[in-house]
This record gives sequence, structure tokens and C-alpha cells, in this order.
Amino acid sequence: MAATAGHPAGATIYSVAERAGVSIASVSRVLQGSTAVSDRTRDRVLQAVDDLRYVPLSAARSLAVRHHEAHGLVLPELSGPYYSELVLGFESRASELGQSVVLILAEGKHDLTRAVRKLATRVDGIAMLGSAAIPEATVTALHGSKPVVLIAGEALPDIDAISAENTSSAQALTEHLLAHGRRKLLFVGDPDAGPDIRDRYAGFVAAHAKRRRRAAPPVRIPLRESAGTVMADGVLTGEHVADALVCANDELALAIMKRLREGGVRTPDDLAIVGWDDAMTARYIEPGLTTVRQPVRELGALAADRLHARITGAAAEQSTQVIPTHLVIRSSCGCAAALDTPLPPRPRHTKNRTQGKRTP
Repeated sequence: MAATAGHPAGATIYSVAERAGVSIASVSRVLQGSTAVSDRTRDRVLQAVDDLRYVPLSAARSLAVRHHEAHGLVLPELSGPYYSELVLGFESRASELGQSVVLILAEGKHDLTRAVRKLATRVDGIAMLGSAAIPEATVTALHGSKPVVLIAGEALPDIDAISAENTSSAQALTEHLLAHGRRKLLFVGDPDAGPDIRDRYAGFVAAHAKRRRRAAPPVRIPLRESAGTVMADGVLTGEHVADALVCANDELALAIMKRLREGGVRTPDDLAIVGWDDAMTARYIEPGLTTVRQPVRELGALAADRLHARITGAAAEQSTQVIPTHLVIRSSCGCAAALDTPLPPRPRHTKNRTQGKRTP
């Protein structure tokens, strides 16, 4: 029985050919990248592949020979300290499990979904970052054909998720600034960039609501050093008026601090600045950057672990795993001395989506 759009897991080259109305040979030529087919035929075949979520059988043959030797990893880009730490954690753990890693970046890809499907022919499972740069259609493209684990994203049906806690720590960070007497706080970073940034802004809003205050709208900029420099210029020219900045990551915070210092603005005397991630530079600059430490390398390692469990069948049920973060107090917030201050202990847990329970 030919597979249909309602049964993508059973798709074969025959069902693709039937849906596209072409021969099996034409489907094979298109999938191999041959130019010996018309544009019309290529479009029909690729549309059928999309509709049926077809993964070529070469992947299955390779899988039988390799015995799970490759993990795929899909990231938006590789700039900044976050991604390097994530890749290090993922690759190190995959190597311990006997896996190689094949990495592709969303940046510069005209059709990311098809690029991911092509990657699926070379690996046994794929981990992806939960980001606006990686659309949900790309995350769900392999539904039923290959294991998928989402990193720092929202859980989706039949897709495991590994993330760090964001909202509570962001609320604690914001409350710390409010306790310093800061009243004009701005959140710097785009909540639409991904679920983790959205949840950090939610914590920012919650801290204000707790004091019956209204939070300012976020300053929606990319989470990059260059965007931080532009933001700082806006502070210097009076475009942005604030006495504290809650930055969505350390990269933004450090860039802003550097540019403001060059412009004669003192941190924290004139403007308090805090970040997120606890990048290595945060502890060596002056003043030290108050931030939230999230174990990014551990996040990558756990994603590799979960993907391996899915591939080998060791993970029987879908789960959402959340790892704790904690506030790191230094001097950029206005404190006189640096002090690592953990939040109340939050045990690592796995939420069983089918059972609705958490287990230690």
C-alpha cells in the first residue's frame, strides 16, 4: 500500500513517484542532484518528498552498517561564546558514546528544511536549537522517520526537549536591580528570537508585576556584539533612557559596557548592566558582570545523551528536561563586592509528557 501524507513514516521511493506522477528513475535522479530532469519534474518530486516527509533508503542501509555512528546538530550560527560551549558539550558527549557529529548551520540556507532532510540521510538522529532561525516546520520535518531532540526550545509532539530554566532566574535578576533602587529598567534582546529569550523577558515582566509596576517593552535587537554597540550608542544619544539594562545574553551586556565606557558612562554608577550565560569574560572585566549562569556545555551533553537514548531505543517515553540556572552577583549591578549567589535549589527533573509527572 502506497504511503500517503497521513502516513509519512511509511513513505518509499515508489510512493514519492506515484504522488509526483513520474517514474522511479526520475525520483532517483532528482534526489541525487542530477540536472538531467526538467525544472517542472524536479519541483513535483521535491514537493512530493516534502508532503510525504520521505527520507531516502540509503540512510536505512547506512544505518544497518554503521550501528548508530552519527548525530546531526542544527544550529542557527556559530558566533559568540554560547554556541561554542554548546557544540563542545554535544560533541564531547557524542564522542564518549562512540558517535561522530555532523553540523549544519541555518545561516545562509535558502531551504533549511530540505537541508535537514538531506542531513537525515547521513545521521541516525538530529538535535536542533529552539530558535526563530529554525522554523517549527524544520523541527517537525522528520516526524516519524528519525529521532529529534530540541535544545532550548518548547516541547513538540513526539520530540524531546532539553532546556535551562529561564523565567525564575530572570525574575530574581530583575528583582535584584529593583532592590538597588533602579526604576527605569530596559530588557535588551528580542523575545521572538527563541523560547529561552521569551521566558527571560517573562521573568523581567513578573518582577515588575510583583512590585505593581509596569515593565517597559523590550528593546528588540539581535543577540550579537554589533547590536550591543548600536544599543549603547542609543543610550549615549538619549534614544534609550534607563538606569539599568537587563541584557538577554552576556555578549550584548559586554559590548554595551565597553561602548558606554568609551562614551564616558560609568557602570554601575550611571547605569547598571546585567547579562546572561556567565561567559568567561564576565568574571575578568571591571566591573565584573552580574549575570545568570547556565551550564551551556552540560546542555549540549544532555542533548547528545537524550538523542543517543532515542536512537538506541533506551528512551521509551517523550520527556522535557530542565536544568537549573543561578544568579551570579558581581559589581555591574551596583553591589560593592562579587558574590556567587545560587537561587534556591531546583532539582534537575524529567517531565513525562504522557504521564504528567516529574521524576528526579
